[in-house]
Amino acid sequence: MSAPGSVPEHAPPSAPASVPASVSVNAITVDRVTLALGGRPVLQDVSLSIRSAEFVGVLGPNGAGKTTLMRAILGLVPPAAGTIQVLGAPAARGNAAIGYMPQVRGELADKRLSGWDFVASVVRGHRLGLPLLDAAGRREVAWALDMVGARELARRPLAETSGGERQRLLLAQTLIGRPRLLLLDEPLISLDPAHQRAVVALVKSLQMELRIAVLFSAHELNPLLGTLDRVLYLGGGHAALGTVDEVITGPVLSRLYGSAIDVVRVNGRIFVMSGGHDLEHDAHRHDDGHAHGHAGHHHDAAHHATSYAGHCDVSHAAHGDASHAAHRDPPDAGIRNA
Repeated sequence: MSAPGSVPEHAPPSAPASVPASVSVNAITVDRVTLALGGRPVLQDVSLSIRSAEFVGVLGPNGAGKTTLMRAILGLVPPAAGTIQVLGAPAARGNAAIGYMPQVRGELADKRLSGWDFVASVVRGHRLGLPLLDAAGRREVAWALDMVGARELARRPLAETSGGERQRLLLAQTLIGRPRLLLLDEPLISLDPAHQRAVVALVKSLQMELRIAVLFSAHELNPLLGTLDRVLYLGGGHAALGTVDEVITGPVLSRLYGSAIDVVRVNGRIFVMSGGHDLEHDAHRHDDGHAHGHAGHHHDAAHHATSYAGHCDVSHAAHGDASHAAHRDPPDAGIRNA
């Protein structure tokens, strides 16, 4: 049920080129969804909608359900209640319209592969061994490498690439099949600030050029300020969706965290504080000693290991118009109670 004072919905952006202009289809529609792992509710009675050609940051504390939500969108975690629609159809495994980069620990499986072979390994769903590509497959790999500015990495072994260069190759993998929705789970982990900025700029340019929707979870979101359209903040089983100024506030975050939270803005950066501690800094300290890496997966990628453990994603994004779900509640009122 909508709360009083709901914000009216704004007109959605134009649909991607593959969708007729007369058809308006949300990239994702979550309707009163409850997700559980091992019998434990992670998200409860959550409703929200992500428009096509929209860049949304997915934030929240450790265990809030960011990865679980992405896997549910992929059709890999069935809702205990409610429904999830992806591009107008029920969420289901093997959706070729979704490109997925999961968060995993450890190094890439085989650093002897060249950049070209690494990207080509996901063409037509191949995971073990390398496919023999026809001309169309080779063109697809070349296109994906060009889109991420990684053509010069095609012949280089993965062992000779930097973390930022590997992220470009992982992004190229997600583009195979020309998806209309990208799910990127913590793509900034392990990158220094310069490479973080480069990856953020690249994802934004892809989102705008291809006019696709992007869900982007991250460990530290200040590098994303000024690039995201909206923020989806998860916590305590609930969700708030809107602009940074509407969602990243003491009252909203205090409700999501279940404790008093202060939001401090200093020199263009935003800090979320609890009891005098910078939660973002504590999140970095929490992950010290862990080796983080990624393996690029696409479409029905759940057969491969992903990390269910979230990280303390306490940060922010900017721009866009406010909404909470299909109910269009303002963020303070839009944190649904189960």
